[in-house]
Amino acid sequence: MLGYECYKAADDRKLDTEACVRVVMRNKNLGLEQYRFLLKTIVSSGLGEETYGPRNVIEGREEFPTEKDAHSEMDEIMFDTLDNLFAKTGVCPSDIDILVVDVSLFSPAPSLTARIVNRYKMRDNIKSFNLSGMGCSASMVAIDLVQRLFKTYTNQLAIVVSTESISSHWYCGKEKSMMLSNCLFRSGGSSILLTNKRDFKDRAMFKLKCAVRTNIGYDDEAYGCCIQLEDKQGYQGFLLTKSLTKAAAKAFIGNLKILLPKILPVTELLRYAISTLGRKIIKAQTPAAARALSFNFNLKSGIEHFCLHPGGRAVIDGLGKSLELSEYDLEPTRMALYRFGNTSAGGLWYVLSYMEAKKRLKKGDRILMISLGAGFMCNNCVWEVMKDDLKDTRVWEDCIDLYPRKNLVNPFTEKYSWINDEVLNFVRLDEKLGVCNSAYSDF
Repeated sequence: MLGYECYKAADDRKLDTEACVRVVMRNKNLGLEQYRFLLKTIVSSGLGEETYGPRNVIEGREEFPTEKDAHSEMDEIMFDTLDNLFAKTGVCPSDIDILVVDVSLFSPAPSLTARIVNRYKMRDNIKSFNLSGMGCSASMVAIDLVQRLFKTYTNQLAIVVSTESISSHWYCGKEKSMMLSNCLFRSGGSSILLTNKRDFKDRAMFKLKCAVRTNIGYDDEAYGCCIQLEDKQGYQGFLLTKSLTKAAAKAFIGNLKILLPKILPVTELLRYAISTLGRKIIKAQTPAAARALSFNFNLKSGIEHFCLHPGGRAVIDGLGKSLELSEYDLEPTRMALYRFGNTSAGGLWYVLSYMEAKKRLKKGDRILMISLGAGFMCNNCVWEVMKDDLKDTRVWEDCIDLYPRKNLVNPFTEKYSWINDEVLNFVRLDEKLGVCNSAYSDF
């Protein structure tokens, strides 16, 4: 990898507490039950006050998005990150041999790759690919695709653009399982420059060691746990069911079975094998004692840094517990979620950028990237750091010294906790939140 850039929107796109309340109150389908659900979800999401929303949502046009809204959103993210990438690396657009764009929910004609080729006047023999419908794990799919192409084509330069279309997919209904996406997903994206040219070896930031993809779409429950559909009122949205955690665990375990032998030292694999055998012997004699024993892999024997998908606080907590990671290990993911929200496929690169901005990365260190996405899929890869002086702050430039934040409590807790008061069950909620608050105060 020669370079990567993340997208940071303008300040007028920030979805702070007041902006979120305005969006919620515009939805006339919601009642007290939905308000309480949203409050609980937002408070526990792990997002802060400075995440970014689509311009049409900020301007109050989320219920009737246009094709122009979707194209404008994609153009801002793609062209901003690509302009920065070309400027910083010194690579010309005409030098690019492979172009991969992954956007799950927006697939126009002409394609997004064609839009990029037209903007930068790239060569007519460029190999371009558009990936859709793969959710938050799409960036790892794109990286793996490039890796496989590199095995066939030599001396190539490739670009991966990872983002998501939020503007035309804001849910305006009242189904709780479909309202979750509004609370978590925010605007963002990344562009990554990769090569297999030996002449560029000394310029490389990271080297891809391995990539493993797992797809459990054969499981009906897993397939339907994270799916785009319409509710009973005809509003289109993204349904997230309670089966998602089960599907994630199944896909993750399946992926690790293939990944771990590739990244852990032989001594650790041998230790685990002996420990497992010992447990079976103990279990045959004293089952209770066997259950009390823990013989987990020591991931840190083969990995120094953990770049987890910032999908939400529950996702981070679950992965952290499963992998026995410390708060130091989880800090980059938690801070990326707090500052930028769940930016879907582009989210992993905000986490990596935080690590670099904090000067955590040293030559020879290995980074495990873990992504989960619709399908259901778990796609992971391992990078090796190739330089000692990685310190570019990128999108963290104006705030990195303020992180890590000690207090991640969402302001909604203090400002709107009154909505859980049982007295509101007997008070009519008006169209304006100020009227509702006033009614409660006078009650």
